[in-house]
Amino acid sequence: MILSSIKFSLYLSCVKVTQNIKVSVDAVVFGYTSEEGLSILFIKRKIDPFQGSWALPGGLVLNNESLEEAVERELEEESGVKINYLEQLYSFGHPKRDPRNRVLSVAYFGLVRPTAFRLKADTDAMDAAWFHIKDLPELAFDHIDIVNKAITRLKAKITYEPIGFELLGKKFPFSELEKLYSAVLDRQIDRRNFKKKIMRFGFLIETDEKQKLAGSGRPGNLFKFDEKKYFKLVKEGINFEV
Repeated sequence: MILSSIKFSLYLSCVKVTQNIKVSVDAVVFGYTSEEGLSILFIKRKIDPFQGSWALPGGLVLNNESLEEAVERELEEESGVKINYLEQLYSFGHPKRDPRNRVLSVAYFGLVRPTAFRLKADTDAMDAAWFHIKDLPELAFDHIDIVNKAITRLKAKITYEPIGFELLGKKFPFSELEKLYSAVLDRQIDRRNFKKKIMRFGFLIETDEKQKLAGSGRPGNLFKFDEKKYFKLVKEGINFEV
């Protein structure tokens, strides 16, 4: 019995295993404005398969680049977007997720302010556009699964890490931060309690600048995020929870 096992192991070691798997990257980019709420960036495919369908920006990783370099390149090429906050999300590897061949996708999610960019479709994309998170188009490949995974991650992460500041300007009224959290979490928040929790950490600084109001009303002060203070607190063991 032991001899048979050894023979079988030797047989397996001699068998030539071949793989024909390509690696790609896909990006779920969230954007936020006070007027439009929370949106996701999509591109319209120029080529088959799924020509003319909406999809996430992405593509195959080149031999000489890292995953991060690949996703940044694809984003800029297909939509004109350059991104600061980018985080690896999950790997998607169903054998039939791409009808052309076996493709493993490493997905990322990022946060940007849509007003900071002018969308410009190029290479494999014929168009690029923002879609509200509650009004998404039909998507190519398994991209709806990737999007749903990213939404779940964003909702969870924003409650224990202040990544939402990436979606706001350098200075903003506190009400904008409240609206952002409400939009991401898809629920009303206790405004009074929320402000107490945020302000007690000390990484949100109130400035002397006033909010500009279109109509009547008393303008409030603008705030800004102290990133250095936040990372100092992280090293000390901050327990950020909203």
